Amino acid sequence: MSAMGINARVLKTAHLLATGQAKHTFQSKRTFAVTNNLNMKFVQFTYPSNPNEIRVGYLEGDKVVDINKADSLMPSTMLGVLNYEHCNRVFGFPTHKPPSVPVSEVTLKAPITGVDKILCVALNYADHCKEQNLQEPKIPIIFSKYARTIIGPNESVKIRTDVVKKPDWEVELAVVIGKTGTNIKAEEAKDYIFGYTIAQDITARDWQKEKNGGQFLLGKSQDTFCPLGPYILSADEVPDPHNLSICCSLNGVVKQSSNTCQLIHTIPKIIERITTVMTLYPGDIILTGTPGGVGVHRNPPEFLKPGDKLVSEIERLGTLEVKVEQF
Repeated sequence: MSAMGINARVLKTAHLLATGQAKHTFQSKRTFAVTNNLNMKFVQFTYPSNPNEIRVGYLEGDKVVDINKADSLMPSTMLGVLNYEHCNRVFGFPTHKPPSVPVSEVTLKAPITGVDKILCVALNYADHCKEQNLQEPKIPIIFSKYARTIIGPNESVKIRTDVVKKPDWEVELAVVIGKTGTNIKAEEAKDYIFGYTIAQDITARDWQKEKNGGQFLLGKSQDTFCPLGPYILSADEVPDPHNLSICCSLNGVVKQSSNTCQLIHTIPKIIERITTVMTLYPGDIILTGTPGGVGVHRNPPEFLKPGDKLVSEIERLGTLEVKVEQF
């Protein structure tokens, strides 16, 4: 798509906003990821000179473009960019060759933070059900993690070793929602997806299964229990999210190796079920489930410990590496 075409679309959007006609356009069709620019990999990062200020950009090889510096009208966070008009402006940048800096000169953080909610799907891989001798659920089983559990590359999962004895790994394909929607039908769900990233649904099995009456919250939402990244790949660059290799290794040893074709409930069906009872907002994250190979079901069981290195990989989405430390 030419820069002229993108600019025309932005002007049309501005006109609709000014005349009050934009509501139907926003709810019926997603256009922000329809682009000929390949591999739009969105990241958040910090500069060494200001390590507490989150910036948003996208990768160009071994360099990163700071979106706000390329266009001072743009927000400086990923959540801020998830606005209809803002996304159109971003997809026009590669045509204009904006300035960039080497990735080695910044610190990558979680690609999105400050979101409204993280929703997760339990028992959603056929091989994960098989390793537990459980029947596949007839409907998506949904639970949540608190949004403040998110960490990114260059951060560590921190275990409260005095009270947590069974911390476990769960590599997952994460969906990032791009616009507000409720009562979304499965056939329309793709219009609400901004992109995909890698997640780890770190879980304290003792607090999930033994110490909270079987309720998941305290086992899933401990500080740092949602590593995310390294980038969000725009949805149009993932032709089939239900056919991606997915794996997780611990200290160089592969623990999980599967494919998203093992998903029991597809992403559109998950979005349809969630939005029958709640609204999804820009930036909301859906963790779609984990494949077989988690620590608790190995023989003998294995769990994370300080000093471990956890590496998660999903085809097209890169590699997410985090360390494990004592809280």
